[in-house]
Amino acid sequence: MGKSLNGRELGKGISQRKDGSYTARYVDRYGVRKSLYASTVNDIKQKLKVAKFEEENRFITQSNVTLSKWFDKWLEVYKNNAVRIGTKTGYILVFEKHIKPFLGYYDLGEIKTSDVRRLINKLEADGLGYATQSRVKVMLTDMFDKAIMDDLIVKNPAKGIRIIRKDHFERRVFSKEEQITFFECSKGTYFDNLFVVAVNTGMRIGEICALTWDDIDLKAKRIRVNKTLSYRKLEGDKKRTFHIGPPKTTTSNREIPISSACEKALKKQFILRNNIMSRPKAKPLKGFEDVLFVSRNGWPLCDQTVIDAMDKIVNEINYSRDEGEQFQRVSPHCFRHTFATRCFEAGIPPKTVQVLLGHATLDMTMNLYTHVLEDKKEEALVALNDYYFDIEQQKEINIEDSFRKAVLDSRKVVSFG
Repeated sequence: MGKSLNGRELGKGISQRKDGSYTARYVDRYGVRKSLYASTVNDIKQKLKVAKFEEENRFITQSNVTLSKWFDKWLEVYKNNAVRIGTKTGYILVFEKHIKPFLGYYDLGEIKTSDVRRLINKLEADGLGYATQSRVKVMLTDMFDKAIMDDLIVKNPAKGIRIIRKDHFERRVFSKEEQITFFECSKGTYFDNLFVVAVNTGMRIGEICALTWDDIDLKAKRIRVNKTLSYRKLEGDKKRTFHIGPPKTTTSNREIPISSACEKALKKQFILRNNIMSRPKAKPLKGFEDVLFVSRNGWPLCDQTVIDAMDKIVNEINYSRDEGEQFQRVSPHCFRHTFATRCFEAGIPPKTVQVLLGHATLDMTMNLYTHVLEDKKEEALVALNDYYFDIEQQKEINIEDSFRKAVLDSRKVVSFG
């Protein structure tokens, strides 16, 4: 039994060092003596307990199971029929280029969290950004999780690794010229009403696709946002299907003013929807009969349908453009970012923009649109300079007027040039 400096029994394998800290020793499954250290007796006992438990419950990893060999098995068993061919190809490229040279020849059981951290640090040092670092970390996390399921290791060394985004990410926003071009081209198309509502409200696409006419108050000129529509496979589903649920956050429940352009688009969509639903071929989905924005057969819309529609508009624009002047592709979220940007450009206070977007905090809004606020700071500085110039000019006028009055009062004759 080990003892403390004052002779107190501490337990088998535990002792106190001359500097007051504690140490514990044990023998691992390979017969190698291991040492642990801690500043308090409770901490050293806990560390020893955990270490012994892990040793007793650790499955012995075969020495020939390297990370490279496990990657091949992981890809074959867990990803072969679960991902697209392009995704599988991407996994191979990432592993061969970024992971294998650094960790590929390590045995699975030898890889520690510090090894994964060093790999991430190397990627950053090589100039690779957040996206690559994150993909490597996600792949390793899943590979180690599956190794645990196969009883090859008991801990995931990639868990707990944090990757901080340091590279600048520019959100896609329509310039004023791009906005005019896009909507001139989309005018009269099937999804134009949805595009107009999106760019005039800043609503998420799922929120727009969940709208019913009951959510729209034309008299008060308000849209009530209280639900969102998604197309995915949830627990209990046999396949991907449509779901109506609450908005993204509590603050996403909100009311949004209806502009004149938005009102016109909503009325046109009401007419379009009624025409579609009156057709014999219309097949509305049970539970979604009242949604306002529907496909040509009366079904609700999913994100991919909107993305495809936007791609068609961009393709149409690019048909008549040179290669160097191509219109960049956009996602549905571009409408939301564009709405927020136009709000800031119009001088709408950030707190109001936060409420319109349904952001949980003002910080979120400010951080997302820092680039716009920086531009507004420049404009504000110019306006402030003009204001101070006007004040100085007025001061000069006031001084001249006071001087003239003083001259007249003193009955002195002064010549003014």
